[in-house]
Amino acid sequence: MTANTKSFGLALPDYPWEALAPYLAKAAEHPDGVVNLSIGTPVDPTPAVVQEALTAAADAPGYPTVHGTLALREAIVAWFARRRGVSGLDPQDVMPTVGSKELVAWLPLLLGLGAGDVVVRPKVAYPTYDIGATLTGATSVATDNLDELDADTRARVRLIWVNSPGNPTGSVRDADSLRALVAQARELGAVVASDECYAELGWGEWDVQRGGKRVPSVLDPQVNGGSNDGLLAVYSLSKQSNVAGYRAAFVAGDSAVMANLVNSRKHAGMIVPYPVQEAMRVALGDDAHVEAQKDLFRGRRERLLPALRGFGLEIRDSDAGLYLWSTAGEDTWATVARLTELGIVVGPGVFYGDAGNGFVRVALTGTDERIDAAVARLTNRG
Repeated sequence: MTANTKSFGLALPDYPWEALAPYLAKAAEHPDGVVNLSIGTPVDPTPAVVQEALTAAADAPGYPTVHGTLALREAIVAWFARRRGVSGLDPQDVMPTVGSKELVAWLPLLLGLGAGDVVVRPKVAYPTYDIGATLTGATSVATDNLDELDADTRARVRLIWVNSPGNPTGSVRDADSLRALVAQARELGAVVASDECYAELGWGEWDVQRGGKRVPSVLDPQVNGGSNDGLLAVYSLSKQSNVAGYRAAFVAGDSAVMANLVNSRKHAGMIVPYPVQEAMRVALGDDAHVEAQKDLFRGRRERLLPALRGFGLEIRDSDAGLYLWSTAGEDTWATVARLTELGIVVGPGVFYGDAGNGFVRVALTGTDERIDAAVARLTNRG
């Protein structure tokens, strides 16, 4: 490098999942192959009704709209009312996004945050919340309770991320908890962005199909008093509809914030392709495939739970979502290594912050055959 050569590139931490490469290689040596339960990527087929909608919209020579077609936005509004208990949402106040991860990463920038501002995220959380703050020079603070913050930090809070159901813990915030958080955020003048991507996948008391309660949304009037001021809800179809490859998600909420997001994304060219918008529209109107997919995940969960416990793991939280948050009361990497000996790869809890040390995240996103292989190995220790 010469004296005049500048260094280019963002000073971001290494992508954490690269650290799993040696464990994946070791697990692949198992005679029956690897069972990779470390990531939450869907493995089941994209429903035919969604594929057909994508194909039917394939002739799309013109530029799509950033805000989304009116038909898609109306489908999102109808979905919120039917599945999430959110009525009266204006189609103007919703917008498709290129998956939910890009919105998580870029929201602090699009909200105009910078040095001195504070972004709050859960103690155990998806790493991209921190990355979004880093990209703007803001400070990321990990807490599940705003009362833990000192006065100076509280005064600088501009964005509060909520993740319920949580990734990786599967914890669910009830309506009372969300209501209290919304009230505090409004006192601080901060935006609450609620990542609700696993909301259709509640278990136990949150399993609607088995008589449980619906996981509450931050846009539910019971939570926000009938006002979406300062609130955003983020949702993805990746898991419920097996369309992670489509990058199909959306955001909805505060009218003024949404108008600004739409305008900013127009300038930046952040656009969901029209065929994907049509696939989303159709997917959001079809509940049958969502419930069928949930049945598959439920069955896998019910088979894995006792096998993991028999292996000596304690399951914490895991009330919703696609993961079993597990601990053996030892260092995270020790548990990862022991499971690797069985050809099973899981997500290290340390990827989700310091509070994740001692835990592993076990995904339900294996085929039935691979889940059954994992169960057999955990049960027979080999």
